[in-house]
Amino acid sequence: MNILDEIVEQRKKDIEKKSVTLGFSIPEKRTRPVSPFIPKGKKGVILEIKRASPSKGDIAPGLDTAVTAKAYAKAGTSAISVLTEEHYFKGNLIDLQKACAAVDEYASLHGTIPPAILRKDFLLSPEEIEIAYRCGADAVLLIARILDTKTMVEMAKKCQDLRITALIELRLEEDLKKLTEVVKNVSTDFIVCGVNARDLRDFSIDLLTPAALMQEIKEIAGNDMRIVFESGIRTPNAADFAGSLGFSAMLLGEAAAKNPDEAGRLVSAFIESKECYNAKEWNIYAKKLQAKKKEGKIRPFVKICGLTNEKDALKAAELGADFLGFIFWEKSPRKVSPTVLAKIANSLKAVGLREKVRLVGVIVETDSRDAEEAFAAVKAGHLDFIQLHGSNCYSSFSQKEIPHYAVVNISTEEDLAKIDEIRKEGEPRILIDAKVGNQVGGTGERIKELLVEKVSQKTKLWLAGGITPENITQIVGKFQPELIDVASGVEAKPGIKNLKKLENLFDNLNSL
Repeated sequence: MNILDEIVEQRKKDIEKKSVTLGFSIPEKRTRPVSPFIPKGKKGVILEIKRASPSKGDIAPGLDTAVTAKAYAKAGTSAISVLTEEHYFKGNLIDLQKACAAVDEYASLHGTIPPAILRKDFLLSPEEIEIAYRCGADAVLLIARILDTKTMVEMAKKCQDLRITALIELRLEEDLKKLTEVVKNVSTDFIVCGVNARDLRDFSIDLLTPAALMQEIKEIAGNDMRIVFESGIRTPNAADFAGSLGFSAMLLGEAAAKNPDEAGRLVSAFIESKECYNAKEWNIYAKKLQAKKKEGKIRPFVKICGLTNEKDALKAAELGADFLGFIFWEKSPRKVSPTVLAKIANSLKAVGLREKVRLVGVIVETDSRDAEEAFAAVKAGHLDFIQLHGSNCYSSFSQKEIPHYAVVNISTEEDLAKIDEIRKEGEPRILIDAKVGNQVGGTGERIKELLVEKVSQKTKLWLAGGITPENITQIVGKFQPELIDVASGVEAKPGIKNLKKLENLFDNLNSL
């Protein structure tokens, strides 16, 4: 039984023993007007009141609901989520009532509209929505994964009848089918969709999961459907990234609960974010991820790196490479010139392959002439991504609107801390490569398997280092990487590919 199943089973027992009031005193009728929850056409942030979680244990055990709610209102939040699950999150229905009273008091003193209050819980029936409404909630969370279609439609209808909002959390393909039925029966005026970056089965986080589903949700419910990016955001940079992807709102849990005084910075970062080229490319990648998942393919995305000529690049693209890598570093024997890159990009376009493959410029120093040439190539449309490969390359990279991802070279467990630091800043993917002396990539050395396993427990695995046609099936079978990066493993000599090795690599991948 995973943790989500465990929570739901406990809830059923609680309701059977204590009823839907869970043993608390509930008002006979609602006494406050309904505040709008994430109004259409306006970006918003939902800050969360919670004391604990199954994944983190105690987060803010001494949290005062009323004080925190007023702090969030002062920070300018659009809405406040109140956890009312008592066993795993240490909340209750009294917290919900206190939050409602606190924001009403704050709004009265300052002449403003109070933030909307969301009851966040593992609700299972329309009767629980009635309880939330009487306690003052303006919205309730409906987790599609734990509800059958009929029940979810009934619960969404109940929200519409009460004129409050159903925040429907989606993650799986079957969840989208349930949403289709809901929008047939309930006005989207009373529906907001949310996608949790955290998988409630094991509490792993993937910042691209919301982006992957956002596009499908809009196909079902319309382009004006309000969609919330839920969980996984801990810094202003990460909030900015989430906002740039095109979400209507963001839900902040742990980061806000631990430090309510910093909530304003997170709110501002999301609200002020703008769509940019970096977000556009990650949305494209997320869409490809979703398509691969639907098809049930286990073959990873493939990047062939260290290309220096048109022949090798065209061959790699024809065989099915998803990314082609070009080195922009004077000291590398695989360095490519902007002129050659432009010729390759134009040749790919001429044969209809340019839109199917993403071109990556690998830089080592952000303030070098090589880096400037790579940045110019992005602006010219000859590159799609920048790979930040030097030891200090990510920390000195300031042009975050340019599509990019970082590389972390690994040889010991101490190197893994760098991955956590970069992920905290909202970077959705990180490539890991072997660390061999002062060499920068192309070493032909593999990372120790134990370290690869530890990385795969932290994030989706993008793997480089010592990958060859001979070991590719073993690597994919053992680690299920999302992307593999191959350079020296398919070379005749540095910068020149062995076309037979390239063919063997893809033949072995396609046999998976």
